Amino acid sequence: MAFGPPAMGYDRAITVFSPEGKLYQVEYAAENIKRGWTTVAVRSDTAAVIAAERKRIAPLIDLKSIEKIYLIDTHVGSSFAGLAADGRILIDYARKVAMNYRFVYDEPADIEYIVRQVCDVKQLYTQHAGVRPFGVSLVFAGADRKGVHVYKTEINGYYFSYLGVAMGTGESAATEYLEKNYRPDMSKDDLIKLALGALRAAAQGPLTPETVEVGYITADEKIFRKLTPEEAAEYIKAAGVDK
Repeated sequence: MAFGPPAMGYDRAITVFSPEGKLYQVEYAAENIKRGWTTVAVRSDTAAVIAAERKRIAPLIDLKSIEKIYLIDTHVGSSFAGLAADGRILIDYARKVAMNYRFVYDEPADIEYIVRQVCDVKQLYTQHAGVRPFGVSLVFAGADRKGVHVYKTEINGYYFSYLGVAMGTGESAATEYLEKNYRPDMSKDDLIKLALGALRAAAQGPLTPETVEVGYITADEKIFRKLTPEEAAEYIKAAGVDK
């Protein structure tokens, strides 16, 4: 009887650890995120911004029909990189969490509370047989009674708070750009230009209002908004990423 390598088979079930203490299916899911569309999120003490690219996946597709930034509640927005279907399900779940909290307590939920609830679901899908991990990472940007926040969820159900973060195919180039150009005292306009610059550093060509989507929130208003195509065009020109 022929036997395979000692590690063979450890990736066939999510509940089986390898001899190195790894869950291979979780690592496989993380690789899928690296193939997603580039998404960038940055924050300062006064504002937070999410910027995501949109690609024409088919010649006749209408890019305006592709939504990459989602409103979770009035004070928080989100985007994702990875499997879009998985992202849509978790976005809907986050909306239900925020809605239920507002219904029960008559006030907006803290951003970390929403993120933690989503990560609890993601963690469950790393320990039960017959399921697979969610192949998506989500980034949340919002403002609550504690201030302005940006969080990123991991495949394994963990999460971190960031000043700036990038994910997707252009993660390395976008992260390098953020590290070189980020300042903690940036205004909303500066953050939008910074996020667009990071996307341009990771993109293969100039940005246009059709190929990018931007959402932002300020500490004063605490209302998450998305730029209109006209507003996006102005910021793209001001940031010099249209070339």
